[in-house]
Amino acid sequence: MADDVIHASVWQQGGRWYGRFDGVEGKDVAASSKAACVALLRRAAGRRAALTVEVVPRLAGVAEAAEIMGWDKRRVITYLNRDRFPEPFAALRSGRVWRRDDIEAFAKEWRARHRKRS
Repeated sequence: MADDVIHASVWQQGGRWYGRFDGVEGKDVAASSKAACVALLRRAAGRRAALTVEVVPRLAGVAEAAEIMGWDKRRVITYLNRDRFPEPFAALRSGRVWRRDDIEAFAKEWRARHRKRS
């Protein structure tokens, strides 16, 4: 039986995976894969602890969405205004945010549709 429940988060950035225990400074881990990162967290948490890990999605704002699409930011806004772009994951005062994977999937579908028209 686990003595404690420990919460941690992992995220990908620049090709590496990083992990951090919630509310604990200075115990961050880094690895080349998600599995290796979680294994490092598991080892640091100890055997008797139950470990809950949240995978933080990669995010994209308007500028990143435009870059993924190969467009300028105005075109992204035009598609948004016409309801022809994925719904944002969140709308913050600083702007809309999407899961990067959603934008990459949309870009792939959009390119496939437009290739057929050519």
